[in-house]
Amino acid sequence: MRVPLSWLREYVDLPATETGRDVQAKLISAGLEVETVEHLGADLKGPLVVGQVLTVEELEGFKKPIRFCTVDVGQANGTGEPQEIVCGARNFAAGDKVVVVLPGAVLPGGFAIAARKTYGKVSHGMICSGDELGMGDDGSNGIIVLPPETEVGRDAIELLELVDEVLDIAVTPDRGYCLSMRGVARETATAYGLPLRDPALLDVPGPNAYGYPVEVSDPVGCDRFTARTVTGLSPEARSPIWLTRRLQKAGMRPVSLAVDVTNYVMLELGQPLHAYDRSLVRGTIGVRRAEQGEKLTTLDGVRRTLDAEDLVITDERGPIGLAGVMGGADTEIADDDLDRATSEVVIEAAHFDPVSVARTARRHKLSSEASRRFERGVDPQAAAAAAQRTVDLLVLLAGGTAEAGVTEFTAPSAPHTLTIPADHPDKVAGVAYGRETVVRRLQQVGCDVYGQDELIVTVPSWRPDLTDPNDLAEEVIRLEGYENLPITLPRPPAGRGLTSRQRLHRRTGRALAGAGYVEAPNYPFVGEQVFDQLGLDADDPARRVVKLTNPLNDEEPALRTSLLPGLLGALRRNDGRGSHDLALFETGLVFKPRGEQRAAVRLPVDRRPTDEELAGLDAALPDQPRHVAAVLAGAREQAGWWGAGRPADWADAVEAARTVAAEAGAELVVRQGRYGPWHPGRCAELAVTVDGTERVIGHAGELHPRVVKNLALPARTCAMELDLDALEQAGAGVPQAPGISTFPVATQDVALVVDGSVPAADVEAALREGAGELLESIRLFDVYENAGQLGEGRKSLAYALRFRAPDRTLTVDEASAARESAVALAGERTGATLRG
Repeated sequence: MRVPLSWLREYVDLPATETGRDVQAKLISAGLEVETVEHLGADLKGPLVVGQVLTVEELEGFKKPIRFCTVDVGQANGTGEPQEIVCGARNFAAGDKVVVVLPGAVLPGGFAIAARKTYGKVSHGMICSGDELGMGDDGSNGIIVLPPETEVGRDAIELLELVDEVLDIAVTPDRGYCLSMRGVARETATAYGLPLRDPALLDVPGPNAYGYPVEVSDPVGCDRFTARTVTGLSPEARSPIWLTRRLQKAGMRPVSLAVDVTNYVMLELGQPLHAYDRSLVRGTIGVRRAEQGEKLTTLDGVRRTLDAEDLVITDERGPIGLAGVMGGADTEIADDDLDRATSEVVIEAAHFDPVSVARTARRHKLSSEASRRFERGVDPQAAAAAAQRTVDLLVLLAGGTAEAGVTEFTAPSAPHTLTIPADHPDKVAGVAYGRETVVRRLQQVGCDVYGQDELIVTVPSWRPDLTDPNDLAEEVIRLEGYENLPITLPRPPAGRGLTSRQRLHRRTGRALAGAGYVEAPNYPFVGEQVFDQLGLDADDPARRVVKLTNPLNDEEPALRTSLLPGLLGALRRNDGRGSHDLALFETGLVFKPRGEQRAAVRLPVDRRPTDEELAGLDAALPDQPRHVAAVLAGAREQAGWWGAGRPADWADAVEAARTVAAEAGAELVVRQGRYGPWHPGRCAELAVTVDGTERVIGHAGELHPRVVKNLALPARTCAMELDLDALEQAGAGVPQAPGISTFPVATQDVALVVDGSVPAADVEAALREGAGELLESIRLFDVYENAGQLGEGRKSLAYALRFRAPDRTLTVDEASAARESAVALAGERTGATLRG
């Protein structure tokens, strides 16, 4: 909500010295999110005056139309002589009143004006458009043409109200009343302790039998409907400057007088309105639910197919508007054709169900200023006053006549009343406010308060968000100032720091960051089409997803079962922006539905939930294991004076998995695998042993070329994903620092020839087991294949074995015996033979 300070001062007598920054600080203290204060015209310098075009000469021989004009600016130029100006705009003629900026002035953006020669003429100034003055779009598509009665030579800065301050307020969903000048003025008056001039306090005639006929068939969807009629509107009437400027400052574009007036009243009182051309309305205006498949062309020119849940405004032909969202084109008020100009209008001021409006707006992807307000709660008592205010302005500005008929439908309702102990805000805030302060603050909000120790509070009609005692306590606390609440830091019992799961999460992030990876968190939402792009089988468990009832994005309605879609999307975006050497990682939750779907229970807020209630809530939630994933593309090591670089490959993805496993203190089994998005010949299956049972917890390697193409990824992209919770279960808890031996190491190399289909991991496992306790480490340092020397389908695996004893120096015989034992077991299990 954009709030011009000059407009706000009409309702609250702010001190003349108060600036927009001062008001911003007050409103923020009262709980409103004032994001910025815009200083309009801060860098604008005159002279900027009203001029009258005397002559217009068309200049020939140029690629675009150019006009040489003489303009009367009175005594503003110091001589009284006509000002000669070159202009390219076409939307004015001789005799029109325009805005002229003279040499020596400075326009917004630091644009200095001086006499200069252009198109063979000397231009002494400029005829201005709204954009050049920082006014925004006024719909003219050209320079500003002022009303004929505007005085020549008048200061245009004052006339157009070009200098002002505008507060930009981010209105939260529970503060819908602040989507109006009335609501913001109420908060401002309360913050300053000043009286409020409520613009809704108008004399409104009561309903009678002469109003325009209205029939409401759905009183739940529409509990209030006011209709007023104004006739005799002048076709030539245009919105005055003060009205259009207020609309522009509030971020709205002027359209026509009738539409501008309804928008102005909506901004002023917060009540959305709609004006119908009465000559185009056929019969009784009705409010009902749409019939499935009905059609309606809305004001934006789109023909829409209606749903049975849509609330619509109708006449005898059918729907003429989406209630609370947007009107229909069939009854639109003409604004650009005097022959079709509207002279009689029916004004609608109604109150619609917020949920119905919100669902209709989302269903049709049609958010509007009206729907935005109805969704957040509109004061139902303001409808009659808003209709009266609209009638008054149309009569004043367009010379219309208000018909005596007043139509008002009102569904039975009762004020919302709450009972609250007078000391309840004290208990919530931990501050002794006292009964008098509580009553005073609630009355400032607009509540009627009765009682002593037990207060009976009637909530004002414009605050539908006040539904329980805690809401009332919050109002007292915010008006007394959040900054005045005492700060008491909790003292946690000793020894209750991070959990082991949290510590592993942090260690994993630090380890991957230290290895050159950059953390890239992503939203946990996916579209199910991504599973086809990843090449998952039709029966893959990862395809079973938890779907959201109200997703933020219709294209991603499900919760992720893998971290890879988000990470690969981040890699694709960065690569598309010129960063080609990438190493990204993410740790986060994935969501896996349970076999039995259960509805979540609503937990109480007046007491601690029982263990059974908490268990029932947990049972309704999906499983949420924590995963870690990494993706790589481009160069893993850069080339430079130190030598050649190296591209990222599948081994780097496997090494990332080993890095994570080392942080968990778990022994990771790496063997050849085949799964989904990975290349079948360059995919490692990753497993751990949990409670004596081996369990596959992830995969690593190079992605399949088909997946790379489907997702538009860089060539040879590699990826890794692990179940971090399972890795924690397999780990030894906090990693233990290795013991440092003072005795020397004995190194023995061994080269074994095995069949090409034997995994190196199996050979390594056999060597490790056969070498016994003296083996400190084992490393594969060479793989050699040569059919001429080794035989067809055979390969040589060379390992470096390091032996060390904790209490003595090993002899050559001891090291050799351990080596021979390792080779023997490898030969027995894998058929390995010593090379050469």
